[in-house]
Amino acid sequence: MSNQIVRGTMLLTGATFLSKFLGMIYVIPFHELVGQSGGALFNFAYAPYNIFLSISTVGVPLAVSKFVSRYNSLGDYKTSMRMFRAGMGLMAITGITAFLLLFLSAQWIAPLVITNDQPTGITKDDVTMVIRTVSFALIVIPAMSIVRGFFQGHQSMGPTAVSQVVEQIVRILFLLAASFMVLKIWNGTITTAIGFATFAAFVGALASCVVLWVYWQKRKPYIKKQISQQDTTYDVPVRHLFKELFRYAGPFVLVGLATSLYQLVDMFTFERAMTAIGYSGEEWETAYGVINFYGHKIVIIPGTIATGLSLAILPALTSSFTQNNRPLLFQQMNQALQIIAVLVIPAVSGLTVLSDVVYGSLFTLENLNITGSLLGWYAPVGLLFSLFTVTSSILQGINEQRFAVVSLSAGLLIKVLFNIQLIYTFGAKGAIFGTALAAGVAVLLNLWRIGSSINFSFKQTLKRTLLVCIFVIVMCIAIWIVRTIVAQFLPPVAESRWAAIVTLVMSVGIGASIYLWLSYKSELLERTLGDRVRVLDKLFVRKRS
Repeated sequence: MSNQIVRGTMLLTGATFLSKFLGMIYVIPFHELVGQSGGALFNFAYAPYNIFLSISTVGVPLAVSKFVSRYNSLGDYKTSMRMFRAGMGLMAITGITAFLLLFLSAQWIAPLVITNDQPTGITKDDVTMVIRTVSFALIVIPAMSIVRGFFQGHQSMGPTAVSQVVEQIVRILFLLAASFMVLKIWNGTITTAIGFATFAAFVGALASCVVLWVYWQKRKPYIKKQISQQDTTYDVPVRHLFKELFRYAGPFVLVGLATSLYQLVDMFTFERAMTAIGYSGEEWETAYGVINFYGHKIVIIPGTIATGLSLAILPALTSSFTQNNRPLLFQQMNQALQIIAVLVIPAVSGLTVLSDVVYGSLFTLENLNITGSLLGWYAPVGLLFSLFTVTSSILQGINEQRFAVVSLSAGLLIKVLFNIQLIYTFGAKGAIFGTALAAGVAVLLNLWRIGSSINFSFKQTLKRTLLVCIFVIVMCIAIWIVRTIVAQFLPPVAESRWAAIVTLVMSVGIGASIYLWLSYKSELLERTLGDRVRVLDKLFVRKRS
């Protein structure tokens, strides 16, 4: 089962990573087309959209994954199918309702975001338009997501992985092509280009639906065969099915909203707080774009590991918990937390050390002392996002999902109470500190609940995390040395983009190689992943006992 989790994790993580990587790479030409203000406007559309998306799905897709896994482990495939069909109908209704609400409320949301229209800045009408164009995706995505949850409940991660990648590729191609045509061929405005860019979410969702339909046609005979061979069924009434489903689903809503809720607080407070302490429209738009759009695209890349892990581990944890197999359950939980430590900690640490180099290489050298600094402060928050995602998934797997609502609510309250004051005190960095404080509190509460509810010991995870930290320190020292040496032969990073790219490639290459070598030789990777890392076997040589 341990290796099954790793395989499922790697499949979903690979797909999610590719999806997020594409989501980061497209931002490079997108930034060249629309600039910092365009990025800020784009994010103004997506922040409320993500909220409405989570509300429209009401946590049902992941809850269906848990529900299907539970009843499949009991041999009741008919009940799983009944729930799937009922859930599809529910998602169709909530998706259309959410679309109408977001489309119609856009004109009331916009004045809360932009308090003062400026001739050269983003206006209320701009925000209203982009919110309305992105809202069309809500018609399709909720029903599409429940199909993914159904496949995941059957321990089949391929449909989710492939559909995610196809959705992202189609979305990005449409987004870039439409933006280019509006701005370079039709000489349109930035606002019009962003409108088409946000509508790309709807186009990508349609492409994902096609992929899932193909998978469904291939898997349908096998699913029907399972149902026909079933001996007994629990014959649970539909109202009880929905009652059980929503008991699972409720906490998924807020957990899935975590990052979006933090960004929503920034969306409603950042402009007024930065303006109050004397920053101009261009200055706060640049900082906001770094924190909540351009920089955020980079920071969440390490979090793809947590996303893939949470999707893959939930059905397995649910099965182990249902069967009361505590040794296997504890092994799975340890493995999940240790994968985050082994893979995410070095990623966010390297990003912190190379923040200015990364931002200059990918986006722009303009105001690099500000943008690079903000990215450096924001990078460690990626670890907290990852830990919250995985610990919440563990809580859901052991039927403690309600506490995830408590922990997130506590974190969100801290963000709401302190965000403006932190911005007043620290400037744009204050919004980052507010998010870090909120996510950190939520993670600590989740870890406490996991340990206290099932007497789980974190001793093994802490020991291996300490070893990871030692290796990361060595890696960061190596990166600093490489960067210092390279700087003797190249122009300053802040003045030359090609110098930034060369510095980034050499620093990441050597730093990552050193960390992987240390982790491989110490058998840390093997013990964490549960099997030999055959790719590294070809690169490094270690005597086997």
